[in-house]
Order: sequence, then structure tokens, then C-alpha cells
Amino acid sequence: MSDAYHNLLDATIEHLEGLKNKGTHFVSVSPESLRALVQAKPRSKPAATPGIAREVSADKQAAFDDLRTRALACVKCAHLASSRKNVVFGVGNVNAELMFVGEAPGADEDAAGEPFVGKAGQLLTKIIQAMGMTRETVYIANILKCRPDTPGQAAGNRKPTPEEMQTCIPYLHEQIDLIQPKVLVALGATAVEGLLGKTIGITKLRGQWRSYRNIPLMPTYHPAYLLRNQSLSEKRLVWEDMLAVMEKLGAPISEKQRNYFLKAG
Repeated sequence: MSDAYHNLLDATIEHLEGLKNKGTHFVSVSPESLRALVQAKPRSKPAATPGIAREVSADKQAAFDDLRTRALACVKCAHLASSRKNVVFGVGNVNAELMFVGEAPGADEDAAGEPFVGKAGQLLTKIIQAMGMTRETVYIANILKCRPDTPGQAAGNRKPTPEEMQTCIPYLHEQIDLIQPKVLVALGATAVEGLLGKTIGITKLRGQWRSYRNIPLMPTYHPAYLLRNQSLSEKRLVWEDMLAVMEKLGAPISEKQRNYFLKAG
């Protein structure tokens, strides 16, 4: 059975349950409609579209589940393991064509156990949606799976140390190798440093293609930077990076998308 068939069936059941909850006990269906449903055959699976995650094999899912189990039990950084609320493994589809990599979880992410759920994460979600994709069809992870501890601080986050990133990055490597995305996006200076080592700086590096584990890598500003700097020109820079990513993926780009964050007139 195709995914489209099952999605339609689930939607129909959900609709009928909703009617039942509202007090509807009878739905009129013509004999012709019933015959059409009986005779209908599910359509064949459509060709893959850029930004739409591919089907996941059982072996791949099992390998990913094993990786997650190992990461959730990790105590290699004792100071982080003792202070964390959750291991923030990653979220999205394990067969995604596009993968975003940040530096480390913040307080919101540590509490939720999911990357990029705070204000910066909400902005990242909007960026992904503007690209014509969703959080469910991409994959989002961090170099560090635990929030960097902040002893003596009631709030705020700190940058992960090179040693912490070096200890944790094998988990990210396994994620990348299993997912095999067509494109990686590094979000912010620390993520770029963790992936590529010391660089010329995110201001000069963003927008320039690099390669990581033989995968095209696009460095760009962290969404938190755009929250601090609301200028149209900075938003446009990040969007130009995303347009380049979409082109690399072969995703369709509308004229409206090409003109986001450009000054009118």
C-alpha cells in the first residue's frame, strides 16, 4: 500500500472520529461511493522530491535506534552528564536530504530533549518552512548532545569547549554517515569551528561552500544572531545561503522565494 493511501485512510478515520465526538452518529454515503471505494487501488509511490525524506529501511532504523540508545546513556563528559536534564540526540527524518548542525543544546532544549525548540529554534523552523520543507523532512542535530554546564549561573548558556566537542562529535559522525544527507548546513561560528576547526570566521565564511565527510557544507549565521540583529540585510544574507542550499538540492524555487528580504522598489 502506498504512503498516500495510508495518509488518506488516516485522515478519513480522524475526520469520522471528529464527527463522532461532536455527536454525529450517522454519515450518509451513496452506494456509488461505496463501490468506488471497494474498487479503488492505491496509487504507486511518486518519485522522490527534493526536501521530501526518502523511505527508511528497517536495518537503517535499527542502526539509528542503537546509536540513539548509546548516546542517551553516554557519560563520557561526567560534568555534563551530571548537570543535564536530557540528552538532546536530534530530531527529524533519518533519511533526510538536508541536515542542519548547531553547536549545543540550550536550557530550552535541555528541558525538552529536542534541539532548536527555543526562540532561535522557532526561527529556524520558519526558515525551513520558507524553503518549502518541514522539521519532519529534514534532520536537526548539534555537535554536543548535552547542554554545556553553567556552574554558578542561574541562567544563560556557554560555548562548548573544543575538548567537549571532540569527545561528542563521533555521535554526530555516525548520524551523518547513517542519514547520508545531500547537503549539510552549519549554524553559527561554533558549529563551523567544531566541524572544520579554526576558520577565517563566520562573517567571511558564510555563503561559501565547504565539504565535510564528502558532503557539501554551507556555513551560515546561527538563528540566534538574527534575533539579535533584525536588519533586513542580515536576514537576506542567510536567505541567500538557503537559496544556494535549495539549488544544490534541486528543489524548486519560486520568484516569491527568490525575493524574500529584498528591499521594495
